[in-house]
Amino acid sequence: MDAEAVEASRTALAARLAGVTEQIGEAARAAGRSAEDLTLIVVTKFHPASLVADLAALGVRDVGENRHQEAQDKAAELADLDLRWHFIGQLQTKKARQAARYADAIHSIDRERLVDALSGIDRTVDAFLQVNLTDDPGRGGAAPDELEHLAERVLETPSLRLRGVMAVAPLPEEEQAARAFERLRGYSDRVVALAPEATAISAGMTHDFAEAIAAGATHLRIGSAITGNRPAAG
Repeated sequence: MDAEAVEASRTALAARLAGVTEQIGEAARAAGRSAEDLTLIVVTKFHPASLVADLAALGVRDVGENRHQEAQDKAAELADLDLRWHFIGQLQTKKARQAARYADAIHSIDRERLVDALSGIDRTVDAFLQVNLTDDPGRGGAAPDELEHLAERVLETPSLRLRGVMAVAPLPEEEQAARAFERLRGYSDRVVALAPEATAISAGMTHDFAEAIAAGATHLRIGSAITGNRPAAG
């Protein structure tokens, strides 16, 4: 990519970020909330480290990845930048300790074995309990009736700081996002009853962040609306 194309790409990136930031502000105002209380996590999967560096230059500090190897490589390459890395994908137990070396937050704590794998690491990682909002166990996330037990296990693990809950909305044909996120808010209340400080709700992506904000989301995971289309393979 020549210099002119690089500059055009950066300009487009800045415009998309500004547009989404404005939309977040509008959704927050509509919900009677302040945009300052929301954390925007820009999801950069499949995009190069150079795009993350461009986002950092635009003021982005929270970056989300859902593939361990890709996240690990980017975090190492960009170690000199003041970034907070959020791991948001399904995490294999055997990769958990590796992920904890670079991830400041793991949003996909969904089983006891994963908590055990993260016990005894030499830094403190923010932990979000992922809840499955569907009846499909393949979607990832703990069943709602497992939440309290999982929360208690995290609270017993000094290397983890329980922040709250996380979920991905069901597909539109299964359930409206607004209803799903309202259920998530109820699950959040159950966790807060055990841990009053664990008030965070990680929810909302490119197509449903307004509904998530209305339901109380505190952490938004937005990718393509900001990053643009994934780069072509090859």
